[in-house]
Amino acid sequence: MNDLKDFFNEVSGLLNAELNWLIPDAGLGPKNLRDAMRWSLFGGGKHFRPALVFAVGRTFGAADEMLVRTAASVEMIHTYSLIHDDLPSMDDDDLRRGRETCHKRFGEATAILAGDALQALSFQAIAEDDRLPDQVRISLLNGLSRAAARMVVGQQLDLEGEGRDLTLEDVQNIHVNKTGALIAFSATAGAIIAGADAKTLKDVTEFASKIGLLFQVTDDLLDVTKTTEQLGKTAGKDIVSAKATFPSSIGITATKEFAERMYNEAISAIDRSPANTSRLREIARFLLDRES
Repeated sequence: MNDLKDFFNEVSGLLNAELNWLIPDAGLGPKNLRDAMRWSLFGGGKHFRPALVFAVGRTFGAADEMLVRTAASVEMIHTYSLIHDDLPSMDDDDLRRGRETCHKRFGEATAILAGDALQALSFQAIAEDDRLPDQVRISLLNGLSRAAARMVVGQQLDLEGEGRDLTLEDVQNIHVNKTGALIAFSATAGAIIAGADAKTLKDVTEFASKIGLLFQVTDDLLDVTKTTEQLGKTAGKDIVSAKATFPSSIGITATKEFAERMYNEAISAIDRSPANTSRLREIARFLLDRES
């Protein structure tokens, strides 16, 4: 796993350099808004979604310079969603990655605007990436817009599910949209940029949909088994808020079994490719075993 840790660190370096170029410390516009955006963008984290763009893209032959702008766009969309999820009207959280959430540091109004700006800039960044052919940019923009819309749907379903007894199917429907959609796009984007054929795109999409659920399942388990200090965000918040989670729906033991099934199905999907998919297998295993 040390090799995988090095990979995540490498991606973070490439990503942060691109984000710093896209949203520099000094420039046009209100400084407070820029500071709020950068506070959330450069707050740490494993950069899992951008790492998927790179992992899949490299697996199928794409060069880093073709991948980095889309990886940055994915991170901007993800960060916008975290800023808005943490708001008092949503999940009402004070901590994110061990630091104050955006609205706690900059105020609620500025946090909302910072999220709005990041969402808009994510699409602009891909549209203006002249390293990519026009048709590739169109495909990416279509996929990212669909994923962003599904995230909103998932958030609404999540809010409506609070305090209710939901079936496993209901919980899956929430998280395949709220969490899984952007993860699935991240992997598929790497394949699109690499010029993968239709069969490969299908296999990658199936792989990504399974690890999207696996990511959320293990996240739910961590919320009930780890401390705030270990997680860098408020532990046990899902229970307090009566959130619709996999453990609350089917119990911890069945949730662990479900995670194993998602892992095995993800591996089965990606093993259909003749390419060297060892990095993607490592990422799936990392999700199954992750501790934070």
